[in-house]
Amino acid sequence: MRAAIIGAAAILLTEQASAGAFDGTYRQGPETDCTLLGQDGGALRIQDNLFEGVENTCQMENPVDVRDMDAVLFDMKCSGEGEPWQARALFMRAADAGLIMVWNGYAFKYDLCPAPGAETTGATGEEAETPAN
Repeated sequence: MRAAIIGAAAILLTEQASAGAFDGTYRQGPETDCTLLGQDGGALRIQDNLFEGVENTCQMENPVDVRDMDAVLFDMKCSGEGEPWQARALFMRAADAGLIMVWNGYAFKYDLCPAPGAETTGATGEEAETPAN
């Protein structure tokens, strides 16, 4: 019984830790308006395991930590443009506090939007490049 309680607590703590690990507003490019969400030219936001992109939202479910990486794999239950859809996506904190997001076949790097009133620097929202071997 005690082992079951400890196991359930560990699962709950893992889910809670993953819930806010990627919370923030991110810019898709240097011209992104961080005050606009869910529309062209606007930012994307993650809050409480809800991903808000351009004309779509996704509930981030079933987090799986990636061993030895600051990354989590999620099942994404999404809706947008009138259609529900599902996918898996990997979220990883970038070295500069931005976000690396990988969908099947695509990798993107986003910078964290500055706090209101802060200066902006750097270009973002570009596809991540795979180094040549």
